[in-house]
Amino acid sequence: MTVTRTAEAQSGVLPEIADPSQIAPKDARELSRLFFDKLAVLEEGTPEYQYARNTLIEMNITLVQYAASRFRSRSSDEMEDIVQVGTIGLIKAIDRFELTREVEFTSFAVPYIVGEIKRFFRDTSWAVHVPRRLQEARVQLAKATEELRSRLGRTPTVKELSQLMSLSEEEVIEARLASNGYNSSSLDATINSTGDGESALANFIGADDHALELVEDFNALAPMIAQLDDRERRIIHMRFVDELTQAQIGEHLGVSQMHVSRLLNRTLAKLREGMLATN
Repeated sequence: MTVTRTAEAQSGVLPEIADPSQIAPKDARELSRLFFDKLAVLEEGTPEYQYARNTLIEMNITLVQYAASRFRSRSSDEMEDIVQVGTIGLIKAIDRFELTREVEFTSFAVPYIVGEIKRFFRDTSWAVHVPRRLQEARVQLAKATEELRSRLGRTPTVKELSQLMSLSEEEVIEARLASNGYNSSSLDATINSTGDGESALANFIGADDHALELVEDFNALAPMIAQLDDRERRIIHMRFVDELTQAQIGEHLGVSQMHVSRLLNRTLAKLREGMLATN
């Protein structure tokens, strides 16, 4: 479809375009300048502003399709997501573009679109987020492992991989561990257990941590300990953290074991009274 500027367009009134997505790329570049020029003076939120912005998006959707074409190997469902994500990049480019930049909008927009798509893959391809360097090391590790396995006829050692990859053995091990974060399994996934049929994966990992029941007590106790004087806090620490006997605490403080016992009982009574008051 070919669109030419009318007298209305030249006078500053935007032309009505029935299907902006069908505009030829050459005409889209010319019309985009006109729409960007008008968008800069329109009040955001007005119908005219929305028309100009939406038309710019539809006219330049071919930029998204061009960027998405680099990922043809993906499934149809993924391609739909890629186009949607790329459109977000296009919208960001439109909202940030200014004609005063003296650069073609296509040159300005494509990095935004591709960047948004790459961010999509970075954030969704890994089940667990790992640093970019480890994501790249995983790809390098996979290639090196396959190459050495073909060459040696066996699984390569960490030392052999480190030599081929020009990485330390510690970095190879780290890349292997990071690879575990690429895929994940649901705790509700069923697995076959010996003689018992199928059971959920969650039943085979982890255990109840009864110490978790004490978390609330610890949170309530912390401010009360903070209100004790230095000697009381020191006695509590030596008794229950350092696990010293009362006689050993007495040696540290230069007092008798009996005196330590009285101080400890008095401090514990104070904390117990505070805990009961909070319940």
